[in-house]
Amino acid sequence: MSRLCFRPLCRILSGIFLFIGFAGSSLGAQEFSEEVFRHPLSPAALSRYREINTILSAHPLIKGEFTQKKTLNRLKRSLESGGTFIIDAERGMVWETLRPFPSTMAVGRDYLIQWSPGGRKTKLDARGNETFLQLAETISAVFSGSTEKLLDKFDNYFIEADGTWTVGLVPGEKNLRSFARRIILQGDSVIRQITLYEQNGDTIHYELSGHIFPGALDPREIALFSL
Repeated sequence: MSRLCFRPLCRILSGIFLFIGFAGSSLGAQEFSEEVFRHPLSPAALSRYREINTILSAHPLIKGEFTQKKTLNRLKRSLESGGTFIIDAERGMVWETLRPFPSTMAVGRDYLIQWSPGGRKTKLDARGNETFLQLAETISAVFSGSTEKLLDKFDNYFIEADGTWTVGLVPGEKNLRSFARRIILQGDSVIRQITLYEQNGDTIHYELSGHIFPGALDPREIALFSL
C-alpha cells in the first residue's frame, strides 16, 4: 500500500487521536490547556507523570462516548460529530460515529477497517507504511499509559491542578510531525479531552465521556475488529 493512499487514513487517525468526531469544549478551557507548553516535564515531576500513565493503563478495556469538533482554519468553520468508542488493549480501537452520519472505523496495530454507508467492510493493511505504524503506536501508547514511548517520541510537557492533569506532546520524529504540530491531553483517572493541532493550522478537539470498564466485549463488538 503506497504512502499516498494512506495519507488520508493517517489524517483520520490523527483525528481520532484516536478515533472519532466532537462537540468541543469552551474557548477558555482551550486557552488554559495551551498553558502546558510553558511547563516542560521536569525531573521532579517525572515520577508523578509515570504514576498518571500507570493509572491510565489500569483498565485494559474501556468503552464510552465521544464528541469531536474539527476547526478548519482556512475556511473559518467547524465540523462536529459524535458517537461511541471502544479501546481494547489487545485488539485496538473502534470508533462508531452516530451523528451527523453513521460510520464505523476499527484501528489495529497494523490495519484499519472502515464501513461504507451500505455496510460493506474494507480492510487496509498498513504493514510497511511507517507513518501509519508510528501513528498507531502513538495512539496505543497514549491510551495504554506507556510512558517510555511518549518520552522517546515526543517532547513532553506537564501541569497538574485540582485533580486534573494536562500533558502536552510535541512530536520529535518527522513522520509524526507530518500530521501533528502538537497534541494536548487532559484528564484525571481517565483521558477526558484530546486536542490535535495539525500542520495546516486545523484543530481537532475530542471529548471522551461516560467511561465504563467491562470485563469483556460482546460478540458484536468483537466482530468489529475483523472482516
